[in-house]
Amino acid sequence: MRCRRLTRLTNAFSKKLENFKAAVALHYGYYNFVKSNIAIRCTPAMAAGVTSAFWTVRDLVEMIET
Repeated sequence: MRCRRLTRLTNAFSKKLENFKAAVALHYGYYNFVKSNIAIRCTPAMAAGVTSAFWTVRDLVEMIET
């Protein structure tokens, strides 16, 4: 329910497949690297050992651009 691109009749509906893929990738990247999880008190990426620090949105965008 957090990713509104997956629901059909909203303003966030994607008409192009490329836009849909970009929006979903950005959502999952934010969820896994930036947003802190209350239960584990860190991000899912930190819990999995992928990264050792919280990312900012700027860090996420820079990783996408490269």
